[in-house]
Amino acid sequence: QVQLVESGGGLVQAGGSLRLSCVASGRTFSSYAMGWFRHAPGKEREFVAAITWSGGWTYYADSVKGRFTISRDAAKITVYLQMNSLKPEDTAVYSCAAARRAPDKFRNDGQYDYWGQGTQVTVSS
Repeated sequence: QVQLVESGGGLVQAGGSLRLSCVASGRTFSSYAMGWFRHAPGKEREFVAAITWSGGWTYYADSVKGRFTISRDAAKITVYLQMNSLKPEDTAVYSCAAARRAPDKFRNDGQYDYWGQGTQVTVSS
C-alpha cells in the first residue's frame, strides 16, 4: 500500500518561510511525478507545484512562482516544497500527490493517483 506523509506545516508570519516534506512509502511505489496542492476554506483545491522524478522538471502555479521551490530526493523518496515570502493568502492545507503516469496537465488533480493527508500552513498578517 502506498503512503504519502507530509510534514513541516505550521504558523508563520507574513514574509516568513516554511519547508514542507512529503515522504513516500510502499513496496510497490512508483510514480512519474509528484505534486503539491493546497485547499483553503471555501475554495477549490488548487495546484501549487509539480516535479518529475526523472529529469527534475518543475511546474508552478503563477501565484507561487518566484516564491516557492519544489525539489526531490530520489534516494529518500521525498519531495520538498520550500515556501518563501509567505502571504496570508497562502494559508491552506497543503497535500502532496503522486502521479503514476505522465499527466496531460500537471495542474489537474484528477491526474494524480495517491494523496497524502495534508499539513496545515497558516500565515498571519
